[in-house]
Amino acid sequence: MKLAVPTDFDILEALSDGRRNTAVNLSYILDKNRSYINTRLPILADYGLLARVGPAPNSGLYEITEKGLVVLDNRDQYRTEGVDFDALVESTLEERTDDAASE
Repeated sequence: MKLAVPTDFDILEALSDGRRNTAVNLSYILDKNRSYINTRLPILADYGLLARVGPAPNSGLYEITEKGLVVLDNRDQYRTEGVDFDALVESTLEERTDDAASE
């Protein structure tokens, strides 16, 4: 996955409280251009970091996924030399899934 730093992490952080939000609100919160946020949200959803939710398919509401939380938790490892970030994220997701299944 190729993330736009720091904007993508800022979007994930803004949604990390578990609440849903729209591009309009996120652009205001992050003080970023709405068009740019509108282009990043579907990309993050394609990566599985966000989910598009709402009463209608095109409602424009997004929420963070478990994978998005893992990416945010490992933010300091992104672009670290010698770290396969995608593999780190997948490994952490598997560990969380295993931990949840054993509870």
